[in-house]
Amino acid sequence: MSKRVVVTGMGVVSSVGNDVATFWENLKAGVCGIELIEDLKDMPVQIAGRVKDFDPEQFGMDKPFVRKQAMFTQYAMAAAWQAMKDAALVTEGEGANIDPYRLGVYVGSGIGGFEVQVRETAKLADDPTGKWISPLFIPTMISNIAAGHIAIKHGAKGPCLDIVTACATSSHCIGEAYRAVRHGYADAIIAGGSEFTSLPVGVAGFANAKTLTTAEDPKYASLPFNANRRGFVMGDGGAVLILESLDHALARGAQIYGEVVGYGNTCDAYHSTAPRPDGTTQAKAIRIALDEASYDPKKDTLYINAHGTGTRLNDVAETLAYKLALGKDAYKAHISSTKSMTGHMFGAAGAAEAIATILALRDGICPPTINLDTPDPECDLDYTPNVAVKARLTLGLSDSFGFGGHDACLAFRAY
Repeated sequence: MSKRVVVTGMGVVSSVGNDVATFWENLKAGVCGIELIEDLKDMPVQIAGRVKDFDPEQFGMDKPFVRKQAMFTQYAMAAAWQAMKDAALVTEGEGANIDPYRLGVYVGSGIGGFEVQVRETAKLADDPTGKWISPLFIPTMISNIAAGHIAIKHGAKGPCLDIVTACATSSHCIGEAYRAVRHGYADAIIAGGSEFTSLPVGVAGFANAKTLTTAEDPKYASLPFNANRRGFVMGDGGAVLILESLDHALARGAQIYGEVVGYGNTCDAYHSTAPRPDGTTQAKAIRIALDEASYDPKKDTLYINAHGTGTRLNDVAETLAYKLALGKDAYKAHISSTKSMTGHMFGAAGAAEAIATILALRDGICPPTINLDTPDPECDLDYTPNVAVKARLTLGLSDSFGFGGHDACLAFRAY
């Protein structure tokens, strides 16, 4: 028998806030976290949505641990610490309220320890014998290590997975966690993702692939659905949600932010970096999530947190996907891209945007797509330009589309 799945805790580290309350207030206010970055000053792209004022010791990490870990692991640990504290889940000792074998971790990263790879590779270039390569190189760099450390920290002995699907990573982590809890494989799962890619080699790689904007003004650079858009802006951070079966949450008196009610997962099967231009496969993922959520266009008021990267190819294909999935009702949906403020957080993007979607439903507020001053005529839906909008929302979607053609759509309702 399928179980209902709810969200009982959330945590985030981002360019617009290192806790959920600050993150959400800044999104509603249209605050842009993208800035000029000093260590990119010699690059053709010099802006990014970097995390600011991050102190890992505030999130349960000690100095010896921090010295050994890549930034993506630190961001994931910080977001998971917040989410577990928020959910008040405890596996051991006094106050234990969940069987550790029934608590899982599904936290992914698109790339993993990027800066560790760069540092250790430089050592090998200086000395081809490899004798100066750190013995911690591999267990610091591999993308699954964040999930492993979260499990260690919180005593989670249930299923532990690192899903790697580029920009769709954390949406797939949440979606697969939803299915695992729904079908009884766990009582709760710590789900989300993290990323740190805005170092020079990452910027060079994406810039040379012609995916990044070369805009010089960081506050007018990430321009989803805008005719002036020229590419996306890199962003960093981590985001984690606690997915828990409703019966387990009620039994322990947990707070409930919202309910996960649908998940679509498809593949473009088209191109390594470009989305399928007709939007058909993306639309299928959206439609699967809508159907599972029992979407009723006559009764539901829909909010969609779009993938909305600000690339010429994505925004048009995504608009087509909404029209295919929703028909004429696409014009009634409230849609926005919070990447206009955070930049593209890659492996953390889907989870951060899921948090924004859940809070939009809770508060009846659609965060804006900032700087949408010149809408692309081909992107003619309601993309919530410039300022937040109040609405009596009943259903929320969060979409993610990744390199390799990975499509994910999550559906949420207020509880």
